[in-house]
Amino acid sequence: MPITNITATLRTLLRHLEAERQHLDHQIAAIRNALDGATRPGSVGRIRRGTKPARPRMSPAARRAVSQRMKAYWAKRKVRAAKKGKAAKTKR
Repeated sequence: MPITNITATLRTLLRHLEAERQHLDHQIAAIRNALDGATRPGSVGRIRRGTKPARPRMSPAARRAVSQRMKAYWAKRKVRAAKKGKAAKTKR
């Protein structure tokens, strides 16, 4: 009958079990993160890393208002640039 070192065998088994426990802890943490990050029902399976939350959609009226504001902004800026350009030419 072979003589086995019980202490060495138990230490080896303990190392394997601790490695398995660490692996399971990482899996549990990933599942918890997925559940905590789920904002909508049905999105549990999607893990999004490094992305921003989606913006709410803009209504057509809001889009039109932004467009008008930006057109006015750029028109004023163009007028100011033209005046600035004229002033620079007259100084020469």
